[in-house]
Amino acid sequence: MKNNLHVVIVSILLVAASIAVGQTQKIGYVNSAKIFQELPAALEAQKKIDAYAKPYQDSLAAMQTELQGRYEDYQKKEALMNDATKRTEQQKLIEMERQFNAYRVEKFGAEGSVAKESEKLLSPLREKIKTAIAGVAKDEKYSFVFDKTEQVQILVYGDPAHDLTFKVIDKLKRGK
Repeated sequence: MKNNLHVVIVSILLVAASIAVGQTQKIGYVNSAKIFQELPAALEAQKKIDAYAKPYQDSLAAMQTELQGRYEDYQKKEALMNDATKRTEQQKLIEMERQFNAYRVEKFGAEGSVAKESEKLLSPLREKIKTAIAGVAKDEKYSFVFDKTEQVQILVYGDPAHDLTFKVIDKLKRGK
């Protein structure tokens, strides 16, 4: 986010500087999320990622169910346990929860298996999209192209006449 803000500030300064020296600049925007949704290769990659993650999700759900069952069982029997047994059972529950959390981070964390697989599959598509955006920008003589998605609102307002999203989608679908 901080990096995006830096890019926006630098872009605004460049536009202001070029306007000050009399050069006119054409500024456009795209919705990269929309482009991604319209790209068949991206949809196929998402299916592969989902299939890759499914066994891990199933394992995690089974671990959670087992942990919850053990905890409920402990609560039912707690009143009948002596202190030593309570401590032992509590330690087992803590260890199960630790294993659950470690597995979740290992598979679904920012550096986890699923994130690495996603990056491996999506990185080439992102590059392809960036290349298409650059191609449309050059063809249409845009100096700057911003990204406007639902998640990240770097662009507060954009004239729909300068929305290059569908031109980029068209370029990607035509394979040029």
